[in-house]
Amino acid sequence: MAHPKFQELLNKESKISVIGLGYVGLPIALELARHFQVVGFDIKEERVAQMQRHEDPSKELEAADFADCDIQFTSKPDDLRAATFHVVAVPTPINRHNLPDLHPLLSASKTVGKILKKGDCVVFESTVYPGCTEDDCVPILEAESGLKFNVDFKVGYSPERINPGDKEHTLTKILKIVSGSDAEALELISEVYGAIIKAGIHKASSIKVAEAAKIIENTQRDVNIALMNELSLIFNRLDINTYEVLEAAGTKWNFLKFFPGLVGGHCIGVDPYYLTYKASELGIHSRIITGGRVINDGMAPYIANEVVKRLISAGHPINGSRVLIMGATFKENVSDIRNSKVADLVHELQSFSVQVEVVDPHASSDELQEEYGYGLVEAPRGRYQAVVVAVNHGDYVGLPESYFTGLLAEKGLFVDVKGIYRNAGFSLNYWSL
Repeated sequence: MAHPKFQELLNKESKISVIGLGYVGLPIALELARHFQVVGFDIKEERVAQMQRHEDPSKELEAADFADCDIQFTSKPDDLRAATFHVVAVPTPINRHNLPDLHPLLSASKTVGKILKKGDCVVFESTVYPGCTEDDCVPILEAESGLKFNVDFKVGYSPERINPGDKEHTLTKILKIVSGSDAEALELISEVYGAIIKAGIHKASSIKVAEAAKIIENTQRDVNIALMNELSLIFNRLDINTYEVLEAAGTKWNFLKFFPGLVGGHCIGVDPYYLTYKASELGIHSRIITGGRVINDGMAPYIANEVVKRLISAGHPINGSRVLIMGATFKENVSDIRNSKVADLVHELQSFSVQVEVVDPHASSDELQEEYGYGLVEAPRGRYQAVVVAVNHGDYVGLPESYFTGLLAEKGLFVDVKGIYRNAGFSLNYWSL
């Protein structure tokens, strides 16, 4: 038998609110709005106006994805009062010291706390360290509402697993981890998410278990990629191509297929720092996780140094050399520039007095200028001493050798960070990780 509050939501006698309408919150809000009445809340009025026009500010969704959705987009906190089930999906970034920045999450908790009513349920989706929901967010909900946790209101945690740019593993096709502050909360949360997630629900035994499960998903990937990057440093000294080594090793059935590269974005490049922060609070120094972060954060300077050394070897004067970087986003085929390590590559090359120009068919020049202090050029201009394919956008895959020879000066260097042209048979001065 369905939970009474779930039945109320299904009958549209009460509403669901989604706080934070970014690349995580908006898809959840729209999917829920196909089954329930939803209030979608974001603090940025211009973003709300875009969504009211059926435009996704993250450029992941089409106008058609807004069709047949019972949703009200708003930037007014009072509109949240109509909801009894609240989903918090705000970002959890790190600061410049690589420490967790909980300001958006705690601010959202305060907003929800002000409108919280008896019988309400609050579910957090933001990636956090184990214990954050109950130790940091719940006290704010209690303080702002004057209500008592697990008596007057319930809480849950259900980590997001959205992969930007992935058209195959979309929201409804990814199994959902859910947890609740008690059995009743777990039942309600399971039924609400069960209404939209086709892949199924995994009920975690506690909120902390669910928080920990999410944080180690990306930490595991980060550590494995760090191993590949470290191998790349070794193999470069041995003058063998890392991708060819991995291709050979990958013929064994149980070899894990990870690859070297720039590790940025708002998940893999961020989440491990939340876990190491909590570990340090417990008196544990995370050697493997921290070591992986050091390696991955050092790859952009490493690539820049290799470019400079190879330009010198080819006889090019570094001061004033022109380098074209193709790709500025944190991964392929997305517009998202948050924590993109390409920015580190640009700044490192500029520190050598190299003239750097950047092109990207997906990124916003204005956003790059605001975030990192450089913009895009509309198209390559003239000849470059080096061309660096930094992001393997679909637009850059399969280009003929003539395209790059048309960009490169004599004895120019072609850098293929992700190795997408390693088997192309180009006669260029070629280097990849």
